[in-house]
Amino acid sequence: MTLCTLAFNAQASNVLIVLSDSDHLDLKDNKVFATGFYLNELMQPVKLLLDAGHSVTFATPTGKAPTLDTSSNDKMYFNNDVSALQEHKALMEKLKITSAGESPVISLSRVKQIGYEHFDAVYVPGGHAPMQDLLHSAQLGELLNNFHEHGKTTALVCHGPIALLSTLPDPSAFTQKLEAGTKTAKSDWAYAGYKFTVISNQEEELAKQLLKGGAMKFYPQTALELAGGVFSSNTSPWGPHVVIDRELVTGQNPGSALDVARVILERLKLPSQPKS
Repeated sequence: MTLCTLAFNAQASNVLIVLSDSDHLDLKDNKVFATGFYLNELMQPVKLLLDAGHSVTFATPTGKAPTLDTSSNDKMYFNNDVSALQEHKALMEKLKITSAGESPVISLSRVKQIGYEHFDAVYVPGGHAPMQDLLHSAQLGELLNNFHEHGKTTALVCHGPIALLSTLPDPSAFTQKLEAGTKTAKSDWAYAGYKFTVISNQEEELAKQLLKGGAMKFYPQTALELAGGVFSSNTSPWGPHVVIDRELVTGQNPGSALDVARVILERLKLPSQPKS
């Protein structure tokens, strides 16, 4: 289902927002961490896009409604502005994104049926959930490879950039080696040589308490560097940081989501890329 704030806008673009449909992340030692998407990482860009008159389409791998990471329902992610928190949460509830029975979310197979050429940009928010499924999704890998080949804006924030691993020939084999401690660099990756950012290893260490004694199987910074990306970090933990390299736009952490959204808006003003 596509949502738009305006009935007609000659300059409106169609933005695809891909979320994980997992509500957890498997950790080391068979521990499990309840998670989902981060409220501000999804809704700040969604609000900006809708306010600008663009259309947004929500998708998950299977079309299952995504889950909100309840720890992100906090004013700290909105510069301690309670009204901003309430406004974005109210919009999420109005759109029924997390509703099991009424969510507008479609599956990635449905996105392919609609046609990748229908969409002008793709955005992947974070939360830990993308590390459970998006990194291994063959359908997402096909979509991202298509956007890469056509130079179409591909934006991801915080843990979202881990989804870029889905474009590897065999992402599951790659991550299995990572989990086993084998760190063999890859070169046959669509984004090899690209500059990028993602939640840093340092920030992951600082946020370990969220896992309540558990430990992640690997960190996204390490994974994306070994895949062939060139990591760029902020100067101090949790400060906003955005990296743009060709069609790829990445934000480092929750505080970077709004800046990434602004970059998407600016890029949507540029002349459209040829569509196949």
